[in-house]
Amino acid sequence: MPVESGSSASSRQAKQKRKSHSLSIRRTNSTEQERTGLQREMLEGQDSKLPLSLRSNLLDLFGQIEREFENLYIENIELRREIETLNDRLTAEGQPIDGGDLTKGALKAKASHSTSQLSQKLKTTYKASTSKIVSSFKATTSRAVCQLVKEYVGHRDGIWDLSVTRTQPVVLGTASADHSAMLWSIETGKCLLKYLGHAGSVNSIKFHPTEQMALTASGDQTAHIWRYTVQLPTPQPVADISTPCDDDIDFSDKDEADGDGDGPNECPSIRVSSTTLRSHQGVVIAADWLVGGKQVVTASWDRAANLYDVETSELVHSLTGHDQELTHCCTHPTQRLVVTSSRDTTFRLWDFRDPSIHSVNVFQGHTDTVTSAVFTVGDNVVSGSDDRTVKVWDLKNMRSPIATIRTDSAVNRISVSVNQRIIALPHDNRQVRLFDMSGVRLARLPRSNRQGHRRMVCCSAWCEDNSSCNLFSCGFDRQAIGWNINIPALLQEK
Repeated sequence: MPVESGSSASSRQAKQKRKSHSLSIRRTNSTEQERTGLQREMLEGQDSKLPLSLRSNLLDLFGQIEREFENLYIENIELRREIETLNDRLTAEGQPIDGGDLTKGALKAKASHSTSQLSQKLKTTYKASTSKIVSSFKATTSRAVCQLVKEYVGHRDGIWDLSVTRTQPVVLGTASADHSAMLWSIETGKCLLKYLGHAGSVNSIKFHPTEQMALTASGDQTAHIWRYTVQLPTPQPVADISTPCDDDIDFSDKDEADGDGDGPNECPSIRVSSTTLRSHQGVVIAADWLVGGKQVVTASWDRAANLYDVETSELVHSLTGHDQELTHCCTHPTQRLVVTSSRDTTFRLWDFRDPSIHSVNVFQGHTDTVTSAVFTVGDNVVSGSDDRTVKVWDLKNMRSPIATIRTDSAVNRISVSVNQRIIALPHDNRQVRLFDMSGVRLARLPRSNRQGHRRMVCCSAWCEDNSSCNLFSCGFDRQAIGWNINIPALLQEK
């Protein structure tokens, strides 16, 4: 009877193993579609803030990565079996495996070379797969386009606040620490009017809902109401400098001379107000019109907010209760509601809808100064704080926020787009970020050595009725900037 050699036996054993492994691979491939379908069903059943199309795309990419690693794993198994076959052959021929020169020779070199190839292939595949998934993700989500349209330069000190008129003609108003407020042509960037009636820093500016009147609050412990009349100049072509959002080319701090000139040339000025509101014992930090424009509310460092009658200038109510200085006040666009913010880490909701009952609700959720709280068109309030968070609250359930946005820098005076329901967050670190009402980040305005703010961004304001600029920001670099923000509908899906 013929005797089978050790070499041929090991060869046949290796073939049988490879055949068995090939069958295993075919079985795996045959069930791959079933597994993918099951994963998709599980994916659709899970709660996520990502759009379904984006989640499906991510699942496909991760599936490709998994298949690449499966192929590498199979190749690794094949190499190990080849090494075992060689070891079996050497054992059958009576040659040593351990401790001999052969271990340091061809076998070790072959194993080392195979391991090196496998390691290199793993690294290459991992990098390629990672690049593929990152690029695919960016292609889906980073299509927001932020175009810097116009810069408004002319103030001699930092700009605290800005606002856009609600009536025609639509102009931009800015309030500055240089004791002045300015009205600007949105299209041309030229100053149309300067208000010089305050004796201290102008901390806020708001426009009457139906008439050409402005309300400014100042460090001189007063709030002024003044009328204006402006004529818009002929607009000039705007250069297209579209930039994808998230451009973040930093540069060193330096005192740029952008706003150090003598101010806008031939800009008419107003020095006397129509109405002066005097009742506060400290800096008036903010002011706003109640719905209808017949009353205004002011917030002060004397820890009180005052409600005034515009026609008579009389104090109607003094809203007290905050433990520290107030930082901001805001009114509801359609209801007689007021929200005040304070350094005591709270903000309060004052209800004047019923003349006989003036209720107040206290919102506690921040751990540092609440820099601003604003209403949305619906039943929500959005608050920003020095604790680096922004919280979205439901007026019907005030115990806890329905969404929390965590950032890397203190948040200043925020604004919410009426049409798109997008929150614009101005930061101490010179950034402006955009989020939706669910807390999902949509974009970051570009900032480089050519554009963007060079100092702390103090305030943001949306403009729903202007085609060229729909978002404005201002800061302590003495300039205001008009942006055109285009957020695809895909990124705003809940």
